[in-house]
Amino acid sequence: MDLEVDLLIVGAGPTGLFAAYYAGFRDLSVALVDSLPEAGGQITAMYPEKMIFDVAGFPAVRGRELVTALVEQADQWSPAYLLGRQARTLSTVDERLTVGLADGGVVHTRSVLITAGIGEFTPRPLPAGDGWLDRGVVHFVPALNVHTGQHVVVVGGGDSAFDWALALHPIAASVTIVHRRATFRAHPPTVRQVRELGVEIITDAEVLALRGDDRVAEVELGLKGGDRKVLPAQAVVAALGFTADLGPIEAWGVELDHRAIVVDSTMRTARDRVYAAGDVAQYPGKVKLIATGFGEAATAVNNIAVALNPEAHLFPGHSSNAS
Repeated sequence: MDLEVDLLIVGAGPTGLFAAYYAGFRDLSVALVDSLPEAGGQITAMYPEKMIFDVAGFPAVRGRELVTALVEQADQWSPAYLLGRQARTLSTVDERLTVGLADGGVVHTRSVLITAGIGEFTPRPLPAGDGWLDRGVVHFVPALNVHTGQHVVVVGGGDSAFDWALALHPIAASVTIVHRRATFRAHPPTVRQVRELGVEIITDAEVLALRGDDRVAEVELGLKGGDRKVLPAQAVVAALGFTADLGPIEAWGVELDHRAIVVDSTMRTARDRVYAAGDVAQYPGKVKLIATGFGEAATAVNNIAVALNPEAHLFPGHSSNAS
């Protein structure tokens, strides 16, 4: 597969999707490449059913619904989606940037916008869960209704653990949070809300073993002082965080700062015609929010439009004025 576009967006999360819309608005041909099989990035992979509260204009919006709306917005301009494909190499050939994909495909582009979020992420495993993945043990909950009427044990003390507990509480037979410490990394108001719902929280505990035939049926815990406790469980959500890295992008000639890409006020990186936006971009005062990524996407695309055509205006006018 050989493809030629004005702009290749590496990362099809919220920032990348909005950038695709805005690039189409600037009359640029666009392709998005992402190693994940679906658009939406971390939202689709990790918390599609969770409510998001910090996107402008939405008092609350479910992750899946936000992604659906962003795809619909971008699709006005018919971008090419190269999903389930990893971008590996970046080279300059005849004044064009060439990106090689893991499957052997090649994209020739006049510019690149990296919106790769935290990069490729790998969930931290549950030590006692070896062999139980997809037999009751999961790291994420793509569809809440799968756990209707189940006893669910959520392992972890961060935001994800408490968010899953909130989401599952109305439909599960029971939800229990197990954490190895007495303190939590999760947002205190969320912890308070989970407590007020009556969700059982067991601290200073670790999962010793999972038991069952084809699927998990019980979870054995080791408690402080040496006691043990057995919980019924048809599902175990291992919300233990994840490791992430930028993978091949780190070798693309961009300046890195703690696994983020350093950009200037135009979102340009150290490499000519390569820009970055969203969580992957770093500059003084950076705040990592979806809302921030949307603004950075517009800034990057408008500056890319001028870089590709010096006669173009940096500010194209408001989209509401378009016919």
